[in-house]
Amino acid sequence: MFFVDVLETESLGNRGYLAGGSRSAVVVDPPRDVDRVIAAAARRGVRITAVAETHVHNDYVTGGPELARLTGARYLVPAGAEVAYARVAVADGDVEPVDEELELCAVATPGHTPHHTSYVLRRAGRAVAAFTGGSLLIGTVGRPDLVEPRLTEELARAQHASAHRLADQLDDDVRVLPTHGFGSFCSSSASGGEHSTVGAEKAANPALLQDVESFVRELLAGLDDVPAYYAHMAPVNSDGPAPVDLSEPRRADADEIARRLAAGEWVVDLRSRVAFAAGHVAGSLNFEVDGQLATYLAWMIPWGRPVTLLARCADDLSRAQRELARVGIDRPAAAAVGSPADWVVDGDRPASFRRATFAELADARRDGEDVVVVDVRRAAERADGWVRGSVHLPVHEIRDRLDEVPPGTVWVHCAGGMRAAVAASVLDAAGREVVAVDDGFAAAAEAGLPLVTPSGDAAA
Repeated sequence: MFFVDVLETESLGNRGYLAGGSRSAVVVDPPRDVDRVIAAAARRGVRITAVAETHVHNDYVTGGPELARLTGARYLVPAGAEVAYARVAVADGDVEPVDEELELCAVATPGHTPHHTSYVLRRAGRAVAAFTGGSLLIGTVGRPDLVEPRLTEELARAQHASAHRLADQLDDDVRVLPTHGFGSFCSSSASGGEHSTVGAEKAANPALLQDVESFVRELLAGLDDVPAYYAHMAPVNSDGPAPVDLSEPRRADADEIARRLAAGEWVVDLRSRVAFAAGHVAGSLNFEVDGQLATYLAWMIPWGRPVTLLARCADDLSRAQRELARVGIDRPAAAAVGSPADWVVDGDRPASFRRATFAELADARRDGEDVVVVDVRRAAERADGWVRGSVHLPVHEIRDRLDEVPPGTVWVHCAGGMRAAVAASVLDAAGREVVAVDDGFAAAAEAGLPLVTPSGDAAA
C-alpha cells in the first residue's frame, strides 16, 4: 500500500507532495506554512521521516528546514545546491527508504537549475510516480532563465536532455507529479492539465517531441516576465528561512493608518475589487485576498517596505498573512478589520472610482469623452491583440511608469478585471481619475472596440 497526497498552493501555482505507506512518509517540496503538512500526515497516521527538495526554489520560501526540525526528518537537498545549513546532500542514484517496500530514488535532472533533482517513488522495486519539481511539467518544462542569464541556453538544453532521461527510464504508466506548472511563473509556458503520466507526456510535451534545437529556440522565444520578488527567494532558501510566524498582527486605528500612508508605507486593502471601488481609504492599494495576492503584491511592492493590511474580517486577514509568508513578506507592520468607515480619520470621506465594462468604454469613445485606455496585461498576452490606441503598461510596472500615462480619464483593463483593479488603485492613489474595466477581454471585440492583431491589422 502507498499513497500520494497533493499539498496544493493554488495562488502560487505550486504543489508539494506527501507520499508514503502505512507507517511513514516523505514530503517533497514543502510549502512555507508547514502546519498544514503536519496536519496532512496526522490525518494519514504516518510519521514524516524525510523531507526532499528538488531544487533551491526561486518562487516561494520553502518550509523544508522547519519541517525537518519539527519532525526530526532527514532533510534531502541536491548536493550541487549551495546552502548554509546542514542537510543530507543527495546525488544521482541515491536511495532513501520511505516505508516497507517503498523507496525514493534521486535522478539528476538539471535544467530548471543546474542542481535540479527529481525523485522517483518505487514500490517493490518498480517505479510508480516521479516527483519532477521544475523539470518535466505537464505539457511543458520549468523555465531555465531564473538562475543566471548567461546559463539560460545551456540550461534549456539540459531541460531537453533531462526530460528525455525521465521518459527513457520510466514506464508509460508512471505518474508525473511536478511542483510547478499550475499557474506558477516558474513554468516556461502554460501547463496542459492537472494530472499526467510519462506516456501522456511522450505524446504531448514539446520537450519529448521536438529535436533539441527546435525545442530550445521555441522555449527561449516564449519566456514571459519574471516576478521581481523571485530575486529574493533563492537567497532566502539558500541561507535557511526562519520559522514562519502566523500570529495575529498588531491592530491599527484610523490615525495610525493615516500616519503610515503619510510616511510612504503601503496600506493594502484585501477586500473585493467591487467593494474597494465603492469606497476605500485614499492612498490605499487593492490586492484582493481571493486574487493572486502573494504573486502581485510581492512583485510590485519595494522589497522590505512595511505593509499594513486592511481586511473585511479576521479570517481574510489570516488567509492573507499565510499567503504573504509564503513569499517572504513575513510580518505585517499592522492590520485592521472592518470597513472604510472604521479606517478613515474623522472629517474625511472614503475615496471611490468607477467600474465599467468594455461596452461602456466603447460608448465613452463614441461619445467623444477624453478617454485614455491603459492595458496592464503582460507583453505575452498583449501580443495576441490589443485595443487600438491603448497604452501598454504591465501592472507590475505601472507604479514606476505613472509619468507615461497621458492626461485624461484613465480606463484601465487587463484580461479579466483583477489586475485592472490593482492598477486602478495605484492610479487612484496617485490622484488620477480612473475607471476600472471589470470585464473579460473577449468582450472588447463584442463591444465593437477596434482591435489591433499581431499582423498589425485593425479589426472592428
